[in-house]
Amino acid sequence: MSTTLSASTLLAVPLAPLVGAALAGILGTTFGGNVIGRRTSHTLTILGVFIAFILSAMTLKSVAMDGARFNETIYEWMVVGGLKMEIGFMVDGLTAMMMVVVTFVSLMVHLYTIGYMEEDAGYNRFFAYISLFTFSMLMLVMSNNLLQLFFGWEAVGLVSYLLIGFWFNKPTAIFANMKAFLVNRVGDFGFILGIGLIVAYTGSLNYTEIFAKAPELGTLGFPGTDWLLVTVICICLFIGAMGKSAQFPLHVWLPDSMEGPTPISALIHAATMVTAGIFMVSRMSPLFEMSDTALNFIMVIGAITALFMGFLGIIQNDIKRVVAYSTLSQLGYMTVALGASAYSVAVFHLMTHAFFKALLFLAAGSVIMGLHHNQDIRWMGAVRKYMPITWITSLLGTLALIGTPLFSGFYSKDSIIEAVHFSNLPASGFAYFAVLAGVFVTSFYSFRLYFLVFHGQERYDQNPDAHHGHDDHHHDHGHHGDGKPHESPWVVTVPLILLAIPSVVIGYMTIEPMLFGDFLKDAITINSDAHPAMAKFAEIFHGPLAMLSHALYTPPLYLALGGAVMAWYMYLINPAVPAAIGRALKPVVTILENKYYLDWFNENVLAKGARGLGIGLWKGGDRVLIEGGVVNASWKLVGWVSSLVRQAQTGYLYHYALVMIVGVLLFMTYFVWLAK
Repeated sequence: MSTTLSASTLLAVPLAPLVGAALAGILGTTFGGNVIGRRTSHTLTILGVFIAFILSAMTLKSVAMDGARFNETIYEWMVVGGLKMEIGFMVDGLTAMMMVVVTFVSLMVHLYTIGYMEEDAGYNRFFAYISLFTFSMLMLVMSNNLLQLFFGWEAVGLVSYLLIGFWFNKPTAIFANMKAFLVNRVGDFGFILGIGLIVAYTGSLNYTEIFAKAPELGTLGFPGTDWLLVTVICICLFIGAMGKSAQFPLHVWLPDSMEGPTPISALIHAATMVTAGIFMVSRMSPLFEMSDTALNFIMVIGAITALFMGFLGIIQNDIKRVVAYSTLSQLGYMTVALGASAYSVAVFHLMTHAFFKALLFLAAGSVIMGLHHNQDIRWMGAVRKYMPITWITSLLGTLALIGTPLFSGFYSKDSIIEAVHFSNLPASGFAYFAVLAGVFVTSFYSFRLYFLVFHGQERYDQNPDAHHGHDDHHHDHGHHGDGKPHESPWVVTVPLILLAIPSVVIGYMTIEPMLFGDFLKDAITINSDAHPAMAKFAEIFHGPLAMLSHALYTPPLYLALGGAVMAWYMYLINPAVPAAIGRALKPVVTILENKYYLDWFNENVLAKGARGLGIGLWKGGDRVLIEGGVVNASWKLVGWVSSLVRQAQTGYLYHYALVMIVGVLLFMTYFVWLAK
């Protein structure tokens, strides 16, 4: 029997991290006089996130076990005409799952940060930022209206800007956070246009009211075009998702965001912020289901991102950037699933990916700490001997990422491939090729990283740039000596272990209720007649164990195995092969090293073109037209008219009498003429 959740309990979920962020950000920094120290700051923020996690877990239990739901207004901000602007929560299976993922990953990152940022001067400020980010993300996923969704959307973007540029004395970090901010503004412009169109044609910001009018929107055309209104709305909304979830070509900000401290890479750019776009499209599924054009567009963009961003991961040497391009590729997989109307599969992969990708990022940070802040995988090797916990957890995360049977990534990634295979959209052929090829590419670059870091010969003492990695703002965490790698402290390794557990088991445990049960039934809408992918997938699904045996007869398993074996041969058995291939394919490698020249295009064509346009508008529009033509011309005209009128002001009485007589004569003549 369905029950109702408590509004006060739900309100405490986002407010607990907010309170922790406020206390640490005000009382723990110079702004508030440094009233509290490091221990108090991290205790307050961790306590806030821990409370949010416990309440979120209780909410998930009520939603999953008791069928509890919540959809009410908490606070009405203002009413403009008939448009209500309010704060409210909608809690169903989708929201409850996101709440637990966000708070759990955030809690792990908070614990990890104690060790990673131990000697950083901005320790308290960093904790305030990541706790504030948690609040923003919770407001986004819990919203029941587009206004609150947009608030959370922009808030996570703002905090991301602050975190990427956390080391504000570092030029590359400042460039990266400005790049992230500007690229996201491009996507957000499309997003707000989509929201504006929804408000204009439905008169509401509330999800329930908008979805009730969705059939009506599906019959309207966009003025002046042959396009359906709902198609334009969905594409505009998805452009917002392209920026936030880093889809081609608005993906360029995410790899550069690795300039920020490693914990934020796990929190923002693997588990939560970049999945906001996936969540939004899933939440708005009643609208997207009405436009095949929009779904095809989504599928193509996702397929390009999944495959071509994976290629870039192959040639990266920075340990964090390899994982970053992996994130881009996996976000592409989720987007492809959205295009196939397999929203539940996209959300399922979102959840599994959050755990194993956060694990991989935090493990990468542990390696960086253990190797005295070297981030170049070419100067690592045999680290497993010195960092056993980091090694085994990294291996588990890698196996989950490539889709190894029984691991969580296997269930979610194979479900995406099956859903695309059953899709009837025109773009599904290209998408199916991309996601299949992406399996091999993902396995290859993942095991390339794994073998170069944890196996082979020790190369950390040969690094010509030792102690000058990206994270050179840190000291050596108290480990000075012969320069050998060392295992990280328990505040770093415990989060790795806790993230490794769901990375292994969560897929097996949740695939049936999430994809084929009632858990997401009232949160996601699918037109099975027009888009039968999930219905066909359900016909062949016979449980998680049967899916394992089915995998033995499908290409993904062997593509993943092939990628791993090739990486093993090329980087452990015959290391001369990669260099030979690089020489033979030099033009291709050059294109990959320059990231398809998208950064060059943005900086030299778009940025310089916009600068030229700005200068033209300034000189031609502002200075010539507005300042010279409107402002200066207007006062000159007034001065000229005044100079003429001034001639009549002589001060002689007989002049004024003459004017009066002439005026009377003219009036008399006019009225006589009218009488005739």
